[in-house]
Amino acid sequence: MPKKVIVVGGGLAGLSSAVRLASMGFQVSLFEQNRHLGGKMNEVRMDGYRFDTGPSLLTMPFVVEELCRAAGERPADVFTYVPLEPLCRYRFPDGTCLEASADPVRMETELSRFAPDDVEAYHRFLRYSRRIFEVTADLFLWQPIHEPVGSRWLLYLKALSQLHRIDPFRTVHQAVASYFRDPRLIQLFDRFATYNGSDPYQAPATLNIIPHVEFGLGGYYITGGLYRLVEALERLALARDVRIHRAARVEKILHKRGEIIGIRAGGETYRADYVICNVDVTTAYHRLLDYVPHRRQQVAALEPSLSGMVFLWGKQGETPELRHHNILFSGDYREEFRQLGRDRRPPEDPTVYIAISSKTDPGDAPDGHENWFVMVNMPPLSPRQGTASMVEELRERVLGKLGRHGFRLAGMIESEQVITPEDFSGSYGSHLGSIYGIASNSRQAAFHRHPNRSRDIRGLYFAGGSAHPGGGIPLVLLSGRMAAALIAEREGLVPGDGSGISAPSSLRQLSEIRAESSRA
Repeated sequence: MPKKVIVVGGGLAGLSSAVRLASMGFQVSLFEQNRHLGGKMNEVRMDGYRFDTGPSLLTMPFVVEELCRAAGERPADVFTYVPLEPLCRYRFPDGTCLEASADPVRMETELSRFAPDDVEAYHRFLRYSRRIFEVTADLFLWQPIHEPVGSRWLLYLKALSQLHRIDPFRTVHQAVASYFRDPRLIQLFDRFATYNGSDPYQAPATLNIIPHVEFGLGGYYITGGLYRLVEALERLALARDVRIHRAARVEKILHKRGEIIGIRAGGETYRADYVICNVDVTTAYHRLLDYVPHRRQQVAALEPSLSGMVFLWGKQGETPELRHHNILFSGDYREEFRQLGRDRRPPEDPTVYIAISSKTDPGDAPDGHENWFVMVNMPPLSPRQGTASMVEELRERVLGKLGRHGFRLAGMIESEQVITPEDFSGSYGSHLGSIYGIASNSRQAAFHRHPNRSRDIRGLYFAGGSAHPGGGIPLVLLSGRMAAALIAEREGLVPGDGSGISAPSSLRQLSEIRAESSRA
């Protein structure tokens, strides 16, 4: 009889692990509390507009391609994606703009116009960012770092010997400021710490790996919208007989004498040999797992990432001055993060992110209209104060900022939906509404993420943004990969010495993977 696996949560990590395990012959059931799969990667359709409501940029597409190959499929038959050019248009308080590009020639030309004295600094910074990626990728991205067995020890020793090269003792801001003189470029590259909901003035400079991921490996858009990835993974799962239970809230993960039993959902018990928990670990330990009080205390001490307030606006008229991705920066970035972190309140002058996918996919809005996804960073929820009462105030702050940049939307917004931190908490079980799981605002942040295998309950595994290796599309997919591979190791389907979980190819071959995909 095939071993039974239950996946709790149908986010990308849960789908990744379900597809992999079903492809290896396990009997897999997936339980999702919402009617849609994908977790925070969702979409909204209203009044002729379509919006992605979660991630809006795909990086490291080879991670998705490797998942497709693990399921025995050609990536080109599963999903399609296109490079975004430009990556983003950045607008600064002084009225200047910079269009960031992954094309080295275009980026150098743009920098020569925007900040000519920092062109060489940009090249040096990208070499530094790539060096961090090359040192850390094999260990942190492709390996469950809390499982030091077999060949993984070699990776640990190699990483320790090169610890100084990943810049763990400076902050993101300190490192960025050591390269650039132009304060606008410092602010631009400081922003990448927010990709996992962290503060650039506290997060370790190791997070400067992210610019290489975007500028060196490229940023992409999935044709038809990012949610097409969720649908593609759902098709892969169903084709491999994964039993998907929608609108099925799991009440408890059941265990006895340190061994997994299964789950309880809808008052019924479902037995399993293994359970993969694709739920925020803090939420899981406080709501789903009984009899592990010491873990509750540990995860409660972890700092949640930033949350966000999202406005989905169906807007009349077109704005040729904006691109698919746009950032309107605040006038004082340090003060913005001080208000978010120390004061735990929305910033008075927020940085505003605008994604308009109809720039790339015209069908996402009626002719002559645009679909605006507008987001500002928010602190995690306070037990004493919600954010519902702040919607009107934040809307006015955003509209005021847009107006100062010449975008006056009065009378032009014909459809609106608002997503609050309470929505992230209630709909997706995100602890205190955090979007990215655990913040990386300490030097040991990479090691503080929850292991992919439970130390207390045999047969229990974790995947998702609050587990290793972290948040974002490629990382949560890899988290699901690690959880599935650890189960396969335990069942003897791959070597148990650590060699069964490794990168699909060396970093030197990643360019070959990308070239193969483009030819396909």
